[in-house]
Amino acid sequence: MSIKLIIVDDHKIMRDGLRCLLENTPGMEVIAEAAEGRTAVQLVRELSPDVVIMDVAMPDLNGIEATRKIREESPDTKVVALSMHSDKRFVAEMLNAGASGYLLKDCAFEELACAVNTIISDKYYLSSNIAGVVMAEYVQSPHEKNISVFSVLTAREREVLQLLAEGGNTTRIAATLHVSEKTVDAHRRNIMSKLDIQSMAGLIKYAIREGLTFI
Repeated sequence: MSIKLIIVDDHKIMRDGLRCLLENTPGMEVIAEAAEGRTAVQLVRELSPDVVIMDVAMPDLNGIEATRKIREESPDTKVVALSMHSDKRFVAEMLNAGASGYLLKDCAFEELACAVNTIISDKYYLSSNIAGVVMAEYVQSPHEKNISVFSVLTAREREVLQLLAEGGNTTRIAATLHVSEKTVDAHRRNIMSKLDIQSMAGLIKYAIREGLTFI
């Protein structure tokens, strides 16, 4: 039986290239693709794929938050991150969100295929240049605080912050998240209070620095 895959990347040329390579690989079948995380979550809900190949930096809902939602809703679906970012923040948070693998986009396709076959067997796969990042994080002093947006804000607050940083207004964000405008305003106030940032420019800079968005 073929491994059913969904490709998630905000660059069409990347999705097209991966689809072509994967569909020519015995035992693999691409059943859908998405350009951002929110669509990916919905597709997983509808199609129950075996594996999602997930970019990390995407608009609307980034790969970390999308992975967390997918793993919560569909624990049998595996996620492998395919990213251009090797920063330990992204690697650690993707793994914390439930990803079973992490590779960089400059890897050979054969390594991606190997990663897919590995994680489908309930194992983890890290490319060699990522393994060192993970080890460095593991041996970090337990007394050294690792304060990031993922430890300070809730998942919903991070969603709101990303949408705000990407230019969304209260009405649009409320519609996207299916909540009231008052709820969005409350989240924005909480975000500003927790981060001690009182300007939109400051929020945008923070969101970019923490990797929530790459506008």
